[in-house]
Amino acid sequence: QVQLVESGGGLVQAGGSLTLSCVASGSIFSIDVLAWHRQAPGKEREMVANISRSGRTNYAASVKGRFLISRDNAKRTVVLRINSLRPEDTGVYYCKADEYGIWGQGTQVTVSS
Repeated sequence: QVQLVESGGGLVQAGGSLTLSCVASGSIFSIDVLAWHRQAPGKEREMVANISRSGRTNYAASVKGRFLISRDNAKRTVVLRINSLRPEDTGVYYCKADEYGIWGQGTQVTVSS
């Protein structure tokens, strides 16, 4: 079974940028949709971006234009580039292999105002 490990979180000032990476322990070529979700303190987990094997992307309205998701099947990696960070982007960011229901352990992003 594929395992997902996220990295790249941290503390950043509002307006800054971060790049989150999710590396799979096995091949991701067979995984159609890979997604990034986040969970803010006291809130439910929400999908922020996903990408299909064909490269089709979807973004939550709150992040569209600021977040960019990409995947590299050869490197078994899905990356989330986050620009123009806002305090409301604070939360734990999780990588997910959608159709298998496999989650990573998450990486914390904290945005200070």
